[in-house]
Amino acid sequence: MNKKIATLVLLTFLALFNFSTVVAQNAYKKPALENKDSWSMIMIPDIQNYVKWGRNQPILELMTAWIEENLDTLNIRMVVCVGDLVQTNEKITKDYDGNQSTQKQWEASAGSFDRLDGKVPYMMATGNHDYSVDREGNRTSRYNEFFHVDKNFLNGKYLVQNARDEQDQQTLANSVYELKDLNGKDYLFMTVEFAPRDTIITWAKNVAAMEQYKDHRIVLLTHSYLSPKDELGDKPSTWLLWEPYQVDGKILKSRGITLPSANNGKQIWEKLVKPAGNIEMVLSGHYSGEGYKEGINDQGKSVHQILFDAQAMGGGGRSGNGGDGWLRILEFFPDNKTVSVRTFSPLFGASPTTQGHAWKTDKRNAYKVVFSE
Repeated sequence: MNKKIATLVLLTFLALFNFSTVVAQNAYKKPALENKDSWSMIMIPDIQNYVKWGRNQPILELMTAWIEENLDTLNIRMVVCVGDLVQTNEKITKDYDGNQSTQKQWEASAGSFDRLDGKVPYMMATGNHDYSVDREGNRTSRYNEFFHVDKNFLNGKYLVQNARDEQDQQTLANSVYELKDLNGKDYLFMTVEFAPRDTIITWAKNVAAMEQYKDHRIVLLTHSYLSPKDELGDKPSTWLLWEPYQVDGKILKSRGITLPSANNGKQIWEKLVKPAGNIEMVLSGHYSGEGYKEGINDQGKSVHQILFDAQAMGGGGRSGNGGDGWLRILEFFPDNKTVSVRTFSPLFGASPTTQGHAWKTDKRNAYKVVFSE
């Protein structure tokens, strides 16, 4: 064999070896529990870019259909969504930011969860996009119209506490579900509104401090809290007033209007999470990307703070598909300490053509956390 042929054979071998290695690395594995005795929670990121475009709404429906199909396989006991359930709570004139009316967006958002009603409880945070504001920063939302206690009877079954919205209406936007004896541990799942008002921070703090919950583990859900730089939000909480004029295909909007008595991520930590001995996990969205920060509360316990917002993936908000169908699987192991965090796309996982892309395996998207003793 001459030198040129030998070199060609070697290069061919290396190419085939590298190809087989890539194939092996991308070999698809169907989602399954790492420990057969675990239970899991599904975390859905911001969904406004799915519902604001008619073409993207079926992707959100695919995500909830996948959850329904895997309720038993993954022993799913809770589903949470981090907020921004719609792109806009109030605009009726369409512009470059979606082709679905406010009504159609809310219907798509709520309708995509219909298949989970009566099968698993779910908790929906409110995001900034789910509100309208006036020039004084007073908020209104159609949330209660579409996500009420009678929509899913399991939400009502596990609801043990709730507070009121800014219109003094009872709401699930500030609520607590109790799930007892998850592998011998009792849990509270608590959500507080976007940029929670001081009154809601006080309500949540009082609930966490109740004697009947002293041995519960609390998972707190709120929209805006942690950034992709693993830092707590520290800017004033604001939102927009949509002006009644469209110029060059865009509806005019005000400058950010400061919300009165609102709390950002850092304030939520200082006023609510850090003083509580039983809030051990905080889940949030709002900021595009991933984030993780371990904090230590006043009782010396670890608090695992997780950001997940995929709305900029899949092409972004103007022309993309809404977020590539990404969601998070949080598996709670039977030792009551370990949680495995994995990032999966039912959209990519649905076809052999794309299944090699169905998992995010980098350290920002696949990791384990451990609760304190």
